[in-house]
Amino acid sequence: MKIRRTLAASVAALAVAGAAVAAAPAAVAAPGTTSLASVLAADGDTFDRNWYDFDVLDQAVAAVLAAKPDSPVAVLADGTVPLTAFLPNDRAFQVLAYDLTHRWYHSEAKVLAAVAGVGVDTVEQVLLYHVVPGATIDSRTALASNGARLTTAQGGTITVTVWSRFFKLVQLRDQDRTDLDPFLVASKLDLNKGNLQIAHGISLVLRPADL
Repeated sequence: MKIRRTLAASVAALAVAGAAVAAAPAAVAAPGTTSLASVLAADGDTFDRNWYDFDVLDQAVAAVLAAKPDSPVAVLADGTVPLTAFLPNDRAFQVLAYDLTHRWYHSEAKVLAAVAGVGVDTVEQVLLYHVVPGATIDSRTALASNGARLTTAQGGTITVTVWSRFFKLVQLRDQDRTDLDPFLVASKLDLNKGNLQIAHGISLVLRPADL
């Protein structure tokens, strides 16, 4: 009888242990290290007629790094560094070029030239203002962050305003108080998801100063 009781207790203990193992959550995969530079270059390195991808941004980053190889902008090519970037599409840069020159350019190459006219140092600061270092902020987190102030790699801050979680209406307030602030583009959220570097498309270029 003692042997039976011991055996029964052992079987019960094994059953409990087995249930605990089964209930344990699966190990979470470590985030990947694909860089955002890879995402920007995904559709090639030439301009096109699609105003809703990121050709101008890609070329602006390349122009800064060509002139200043040690620029902090290079962090976008280092996928081991966690960050969140807000990516203005080509249309956003077209609007910025118009604000700078009062001319509406009909090619992405001319838009880039107009933006580059402010000088490489200014372009560098604008690009860094779109990068939030040290944090991988996915869209779910952004939608729960109304009122949050994000410190950028440029040193300035961006304020998050969530107008509607259901419709994913999130606006980013920059340092230009007299112009429109961009919204996250719902179809371009969580770019490069699963990696330490994540990005969200935005409708206008963020401005670190009042233009």
